[in-house]
Amino acid sequence: MKLIRPLYLTNRLFTATGAVVMLFILAFVLEWPILIPQAAFLLLLAVILTDALLLFRLRRGLHGYRMTPEKLSNGDPNDIRIHLENYYPFAADIAIIDEIPHQFQRRDLNFKLTVLPGQTKTLAYSLRPVKRGEYSFGTLNIFVRSPIGFLSRRYKFSDDAVVPVYPSYLQMRKYELMAISNRLTEAGIKKIRRIGQNTEFELVKEYVSGDDFRNINWKASARRPHLMVNHYQDERSQQMYCLIDKGRVMQMPFQGMSLLDYAINASLVISNIAIKKSDKAGLITFQDTIGTTLPAGRKNNQMSQILEVLYNQKTAYRESDFSTLYTHVRRKVSQRSLLLLFTNFESIHSLHRQLPFLKSLAQQHLLVVIFFENTELQAMTTTHAADVRGIYHKVIAEKFAYDKKLIVKELSRHGIQALLTAPENLTVNTINKYLELKARGLF
Repeated sequence: MKLIRPLYLTNRLFTATGAVVMLFILAFVLEWPILIPQAAFLLLLAVILTDALLLFRLRRGLHGYRMTPEKLSNGDPNDIRIHLENYYPFAADIAIIDEIPHQFQRRDLNFKLTVLPGQTKTLAYSLRPVKRGEYSFGTLNIFVRSPIGFLSRRYKFSDDAVVPVYPSYLQMRKYELMAISNRLTEAGIKKIRRIGQNTEFELVKEYVSGDDFRNINWKASARRPHLMVNHYQDERSQQMYCLIDKGRVMQMPFQGMSLLDYAINASLVISNIAIKKSDKAGLITFQDTIGTTLPAGRKNNQMSQILEVLYNQKTAYRESDFSTLYTHVRRKVSQRSLLLLFTNFESIHSLHRQLPFLKSLAQQHLLVVIFFENTELQAMTTTHAADVRGIYHKVIAEKFAYDKKLIVKELSRHGIQALLTAPENLTVNTINKYLELKARGLF
């Protein structure tokens, strides 16, 4: 049984068997010598036995394993690698079927390649998860054929690998590296002119070309043979909170991901940027009740805590209660802070229901309401309407797009910062907004 289970018959064997059967039929119909089909049959048996001997004479003719990251990044292509080592004395034709997690809903992931004797090969493919949680990989099935190709031997490796899918830590690392190397403009981050003058003094240094003459320290310059200037820095240790709405308005999917997961990914990135800017970052999640609260901080383990909190967010997509959010923020956040509220409003009427609570939050903190464009409706407004039904759909789409613009104006009229963005541009636009507010010294 151990030899039969990994044994598989190939199409080439069925073709050869069919040819031998046809020889027997032709010999019967045309009265050929029966020795011709019998010889072909014996030759076929001999070739099959030879093929079986080539494949099964080595206990382990092939070794392989799947290499997966410790965790996958949600919404990003993640590289999965398959490593192969051929111990057979012949060039092996290999077919690979990897049992990927059921969340991807793919059954077409297979590869074909040839591995020379003693050769080691590594192939890679990518998977893009769109939901957080644990993903279970199944068996890595590798089918090996000899140059004869009548039989195939199956090898099974890498059983039951469970990999968690975390919020997009790959985006976090990308923007962190760009910020360190001053290449944020490559990702669409704008260079924002600094308005006014920073007031937090850092040190007195020697004047160099380009320094502002207004910052010359005349007392220090009098004691030196050259000019000295005061050097200022961005104000530090300011608090920033990401308020993540987990209600039903955040269930809408774009490119496979819900708005909630877009907000979670953006919160992870902007929290990391804020900590790199020496600010404190915290989190509050809510729907009908308050979910999780992580006080703002910039300790060494703050980002790891933020990552774990975001990974463990679960929601029933209930109706969001902004009055509960306002009460909680007033009780827990005493210092004036930047509040980035990730939510969604589809109509001006839905905004008016929550506007009193948003105005109350804006009186005590710098509130930025971040909500989403409906990109599907936006695309509909630019298409040509071919009939009455198409005209109706286009008019409705334009009304919804107009409502989004009205929401921005209504928030601005009450002194509330607003950011309307497409889901795929959420991270970049949020960083831009944060840097703009820092440059204007608003918090």
